Amino acid sequence: MSKHPSTKPPRQLDDTDKQILAHLYRDARLTNKDIATAVGLAPSTCLERIKRLQTEGVLKSSRAEVDFNALGGHIQAMISVRMSEHNRETFDRFKHDLLPLPEVISLYHMGGETDFFVHVSVSDSHHLRDFVFNAITTRGEVNHVETSLVYDYDTSETLPRFD
Repeated sequence: MSKHPSTKPPRQLDDTDKQILAHLYRDARLTNKDIATAVGLAPSTCLERIKRLQTEGVLKSSRAEVDFNALGGHIQAMISVRMSEHNRETFDRFKHDLLPLPEVISLYHMGGETDFFVHVSVSDSHHLRDFVFNAITTRGEVNHVETSLVYDYDTSETLPRFD
């Protein structure tokens, strides 16, 4: 599922919706009962709100955070890609082709000099080299590729606020 911002303006979320989202953002494994207690709602009301947030596309998905190292992904890298062609069809095809690859964790369409950042997890340096050559540099629309190793990363558990 795409993570890009919605093109339609969302309805105004109230503080309770934002509190529910903050709890789920921190830990998507929380039960509805735990969330309801934390935000001061009846469980049935809380569940209705969560379902509405899902239906409206505010709450897009729930995923497990996996330790890729445990799966054999001992190297992570960010691959910056500059395209020679700048049109929607080329960019959509690039995303469509790369996202299903098992090495790809995430793909970011960027503004500025770099068109894409491709976050990958691979078993070793040979796997990384082969992935870059086979999946990226062989593509005619790719003009420049630069690979940077990821030593460590952390993800915030705090939901951003915009008010």
